[in-house]
Amino acid sequence: MAQSKIDIEVLLLHLLPLLAFIVCIARLGAWAAVRLGQPGVVGEIMAGILFGPSCLAALWPQAFASFTNPSVEGLPGGTLPLLIKVLSQIGLVLLLFLIGLEFDFSHLKSTGVGTAAISLTGMALPFTLGLGLGWLVHAPLTGVMEKPPSVFTFSLFMGVAMSITALPILGRLLVEWGVARTRLAAITITAAAIDDASGWILLAAVAGFAHAQLEGGSYSPAALLTMAAWSLAFLACMVWVVRPFLVRLTCWLLGQNNGQPSLALLGVLLVAIFSASAATSWIGIFAIFGAFLTGAILSGERQLAEALQKNLRLFVTAFFLPIFFASTGLRTRIGTLDSLTPALVAVVVLFAAVAGKWGGCLIAARASGFSWREANIIGVLMNTRALMELIVINVGMELGVLPDSMFTMLVIMAVTTTIMTTPLVRVFSRGTEFEGLKLST
Repeated sequence: MAQSKIDIEVLLLHLLPLLAFIVCIARLGAWAAVRLGQPGVVGEIMAGILFGPSCLAALWPQAFASFTNPSVEGLPGGTLPLLIKVLSQIGLVLLLFLIGLEFDFSHLKSTGVGTAAISLTGMALPFTLGLGLGWLVHAPLTGVMEKPPSVFTFSLFMGVAMSITALPILGRLLVEWGVARTRLAAITITAAAIDDASGWILLAAVAGFAHAQLEGGSYSPAALLTMAAWSLAFLACMVWVVRPFLVRLTCWLLGQNNGQPSLALLGVLLVAIFSASAATSWIGIFAIFGAFLTGAILSGERQLAEALQKNLRLFVTAFFLPIFFASTGLRTRIGTLDSLTPALVAVVVLFAAVAGKWGGCLIAARASGFSWREANIIGVLMNTRALMELIVINVGMELGVLPDSMFTMLVIMAVTTTIMTTPLVRVFSRGTEFEGLKLST
């Protein structure tokens, strides 16, 4: 008994300084990014990469290892990295609940031929480019993996990674710029919402393929059909059974506390989030899908959403997100691009991602009657990847679909496409609804 207590204290002695360091560098990175007119998320991502094995940690590898993965008597090796990984996944579960809660499903209604064309092209073109690219680079990049994914699973994942748009970051930028109610903003948000909803469905399919391959050693149609059946049953249960009960209960709890969240309300929501996440994890389509769906079924409850903004989002953003970004930074190894082939593939990945999203949406918007400047703004906004891309590629790593080199390439792509957004929108804003606005975050 005493030995167990000593072990926990030793663990905390190493874990707490590491958590303090992670939160500190994340906030400093976010502050620096905002000062440079970039979203804070860019700074947090860059801070994780800067202090990871790709940059500063490479200068002092022994000190870095002793700080992030110390060898301590009484503690199994790798305990600290495992705890960081678990905390980052819990943070993702809570974050996806909040994203689902803020998801405005009215954007998914038809808003015209132009929006439909932008959405379809913005999904289809990068997805097709990702499929083709995945097929081309599968053999040279996945050959180093102990258990490489099938070319079909890898290519399908690459298609999803190329086609995603960072809807939460995009929405936040438009609000901070004061253009959220403009025609361009409404059309872009609608198209991005449709694309991301499609992307999540496709990502769930990739998870199904990957799990079927891992369980059966090869692609199993029966396993995939079983997973799909369980997924549909779970969705039906959440919409028609859990939603009515949860809406009534949360509204009653809010009313009991004069519209303010209470411990009872937060407790009920945490039980619902973790239970749904456990269910989707058991099904085999990842815990974050259950969390997202829990938020989505409550997305019409605006009072609840506003109340949780004040009590849950701040803590998730301040504590859990930095851990997620740090975990991503620790996985990002730019050294894996140290030869000509992966370096060229990294350039092609970035080019394909930008050409697919920006180029595809630009062409569709222009064909729908928008001016060249308006069409470019729509394309640039749709090209923003940021947080959602990082979530997708971390799922890919957990599934065993991505080698380290491709993970690094996609992180670079996510950061680059996000950094591009603000300065490019500023360039194309003249003569549009965005003209004269202070485009900074």
